[in-house]
Amino acid sequence: MIEKIKMVDVGDKKITKREAIARGYLSLKKETVKAIKEGKMPKGDVLSVANVAGILAAKKTSSLIPMCHPLRITNVKIDFELKEDTIIINSKVSAIDRTGVEMEALTAVALAALTIYDMCKGVDREISISNIELVEKKGGKSGHFIKKQKQKKQD
Repeated sequence: MIEKIKMVDVGDKKITKREAIARGYLSLKKETVKAIKEGKMPKGDVLSVANVAGILAAKKTSSLIPMCHPLRITNVKIDFELKEDTIIINSKVSAIDRTGVEMEALTAVALAALTIYDMCKGVDREISISNIELVEKKGGKSGHFIKKQKQKKQD
């Protein structure tokens, strides 16, 4: 029912420092990662463009996700870790506000990943994006959260 859809009222919550860290993964061909490292991609500097896209995405999250509140973001940091055939994207978003920045951190990772995909799709049609997840959050009534690492099964 439409009347049940609503934005949560955070007006009575305390303004505190909030922080969230999110992570995501891209699988690419080894040659694609090498070309990114060497700055040889046809569309230009892939990681610089993805960094800007991630920052912009964090700032625009409330315009993209209907029930998200606009927040006073104080910092967005995007990091890329290049492995042989994988790029790991980490985002860290901070704000001073009444609600958390988890969605902003997740959106930053998602848009950075999509930007890498877009800039590389012409040379690598097998790119996949996976495991976009909240890794940690701080601040607010619910306190500090750290995602538990799943135990890998041993043969």
